[in-house]
Amino acid sequence: MNNVKTIYLSLGSNQGNRLENLQKAINLIGMRIGKVENISATYKTDSWGFVGDYFLNICVSLTASFKPELLIKEVLKIENLVGRIRPLHGRFASRVIDIDILLIGNEVINTKDLVVPHPKMLDRKFVLEPLAEIAPNCIHPVAKKSITECINDCTDVTLVEKIDLKLNRPIPLYEKYNYIAIEGNIGAGKTSLANQIAQDFNAKMVLERFADNPFLPKFYDDNERYAFPLEMSFLADRYQQLSDDLAQFDLFKNFIVSDYYIFKSLIFAQVTLQTEEFFLYRKIFDVMYKEISKPDLYIYLYQNTDRLLENIKKRGRDYEQNISGKYLDKIHKGYASFIQSEQQLNTIIIDVSDMDFVNNKDDYQRILSML
Repeated sequence: MNNVKTIYLSLGSNQGNRLENLQKAINLIGMRIGKVENISATYKTDSWGFVGDYFLNICVSLTASFKPELLIKEVLKIENLVGRIRPLHGRFASRVIDIDILLIGNEVINTKDLVVPHPKMLDRKFVLEPLAEIAPNCIHPVAKKSITECINDCTDVTLVEKIDLKLNRPIPLYEKYNYIAIEGNIGAGKTSLANQIAQDFNAKMVLERFADNPFLPKFYDDNERYAFPLEMSFLADRYQQLSDDLAQFDLFKNFIVSDYYIFKSLIFAQVTLQTEEFFLYRKIFDVMYKEISKPDLYIYLYQNTDRLLENIKKRGRDYEQNISGKYLDKIHKGYASFIQSEQQLNTIIIDVSDMDFVNNKDDYQRILSML
């Protein structure tokens, strides 16, 4: 990520299941904005600025590269997703969730939509106490004082009580996995998802080099003649690429994500090869498969056949235009058999038939939440 900054947020809730509301908001922040680094203890406080039920308040720190004008839009979107409805009168009122941007690095921002540092944070003890817990030495860029010093200067007499209710920090993908493999049928969106994950989580991307295979266009014209050389060349190329790329971890990347896994070679070979050819192929495959690193997470993207045919037509590769639904159905069955037999793989199946995770961020976030 470029231009990563430390951001401090204040969160509060005084309606419904307060603790659950806060946890939902934290999870969404981790998925939609950036890595949640620290979460303060939970503080019970009286309502501030109006008469209402008690609040649970916390502060969180996160690292992200969001531009401020996009950050405030995401914060408002998260509030809506958790269930906040803003009153028409615009005054302080009870709320399911409230998220305030306190600090963005040492920036000072004063626009119509966003003021940073938050203009009321120095007047609110329920903000300063949890903030001091996770960032006591952080310097307020306007007051030029540490947060600890700011508490000493605060005249707010509202009771702020630390309570024994714990919230969980969402674990980012790169703390859970070293190697993620994404698989699916032809046109399922494997490369698109791998690209998005690699970009958002600073992952090293390993893409299948199918475009360089000279047998692929010939295979679609004459399946029987070119099936065996096609599958053997794919197997050799996948084995070499994965062996090289998985062995050479990039110190500047968080983890590895690939848009294929070598077992797809066996799945496609089983569909395309004659029985005798497949037996020979399987012997060679088994020797290579023992040497390949297994992914920490194996993602299978399922799309129904009609949607696959639409995607194939849309991306416009000439040599793919004669692929039949019957052929795709065979590939579906091959993957289903593989997933059932390979119990040792950490597998998640995601039906993306009704999703557009490339153009719809909510669909993409749904996928991330499943991971």
